[in-house]
Amino acid sequence: MDERQKRDLQEAKNIREKYFCENKKTEDKMTVLRKPDANAEKPGKIVALTVGIIGTLVLGFGMSCTMIWADKLFSVGILVGIIGLAAIAAAYPVFSHITKKQREKVAVRVLQLADEIIEDCNERIM
Repeated sequence: MDERQKRDLQEAKNIREKYFCENKKTEDKMTVLRKPDANAEKPGKIVALTVGIIGTLVLGFGMSCTMIWADKLFSVGILVGIIGLAAIAAAYPVFSHITKKQREKVAVRVLQLADEIIEDCNERIM
């Protein structure tokens, strides 16, 4: 390799490194952006799943009361089953409410990061 080829090779590596670092920074920002967004849903999912599972078990117990002990606990079984259905029906609204509150807490940071990423991408395009 002569001197000119060595310089060209080094320049090509330097140019490549610039692009690699910019993509890495954007990727890091994307990872940082995804984290609070995903974490905002976790508490809602946990509570909603717990409410839904408990509601399903209560509904099952109510059904058992109506079928197995129909002579003694039929009306109690109906009441318990309705309570279980109400708990199952409440699971999604509980998830929505908790997730909304969590997203309000992280909204400023998420919007700031999203704006930075959009700005960086727009600068690269132009």
